[in-house]
Amino acid sequence: MESKGKTEFIRSVKFLLFSMSAGAIQIGSFTLMNEVWHLPYWVSYLVALVLSVLWNFTLNRKFTFKSANNIPIAMLKVAGYYAVFTPLSTMLEHYLTMTLGWNEYPVTFINMFINLVTEFLFQRFFVFGKSIDSAVAKKKSAEAEAETEAYAGANREE
Repeated sequence: MESKGKTEFIRSVKFLLFSMSAGAIQIGSFTLMNEVWHLPYWVSYLVALVLSVLWNFTLNRKFTFKSANNIPIAMLKVAGYYAVFTPLSTMLEHYLTMTLGWNEYPVTFINMFINLVTEFLFQRFFVFGKSIDSAVAKKKSAEAEAETEAYAGANREE
């Protein structure tokens, strides 16, 4: 049996790795829209962010937090997080790039780091807090129920 500390460490590492894959999606799509299609900066940032959020939410719900809770409600909670994070990060990106003249890519990485930390805490404690590992429990319960039914069926045949 894993200790709680080890379980949380593994959960954090999974979140980091899935977030890194989401970051690759965000940077790749941002680069395509910003450098190839020359879309406005905020459009490139916003679309890239949405793509990475969908990817990250899906993987983390299933594999990191192993949650069987109501997916639409969990997604609404994440949408609420992004309703706050997106305008704040967009304003920060605009200020640092347009006002201070910083390059878009380091600024995007700064926002991605802020997003990584705050989103992990938000999802860990608010979105999935009470339903963490519920998919595992649900699966074990279904397996136990199937085993009981198989045992009962075998006893009826005797």
